[in-house]
Amino acid sequence: MSLTLYDASVPVFTRGLTILSTLLDKAEAHASETGAAPESYIEARLAPDMLTLAGQVQRASDTAKFGGARLTGTQAPSFADTETTFDQLRARCADTIAYLGTLPPDAFAGRETQAVTFGGGAFQQTLSADRYVLQFALPNLFFHVTTAYDILRHRGVPVGKRDYLGPFDGASA
Repeated sequence: MSLTLYDASVPVFTRGLTILSTLLDKAEAHASETGAAPESYIEARLAPDMLTLAGQVQRASDTAKFGGARLTGTQAPSFADTETTFDQLRARCADTIAYLGTLPPDAFAGRETQAVTFGGGAFQQTLSADRYVLQFALPNLFFHVTTAYDILRHRGVPVGKRDYLGPFDGASA
């Protein structure tokens, strides 16, 4: 069985957002246990010129939903970047996962060499769909999930590598 464009994208996007949602659960529990204001986590950032935790979740969501849309030549749903609570951030992850679930594997079939244009201005790029997934979408998703993880670690949330990796489905090779 060969790896398809669908296999390399939608399940990976879904897994990343599921893990991100679990990290948000742990952050909310930590805030409750320590008496910290939840918004202090949501507004936290690693450096002044970096996005907040909310921004990292929003960009991970955008990467996944726009990735799915670009790879299938369809329109992604529009989400306003207005989340200010853990519940809203988890709902954003869930809504993105639900959207990805509407994209059937056959919508990706034969699109590996289809041109995908993304970004804007000086950053606008065009890559083949397979290169887009491997060189932009997946690295971008992992960047934002990792940065969210790092923000939470920096705030003292007790998460580790196993939390970042999440559970495995147990499918054998």
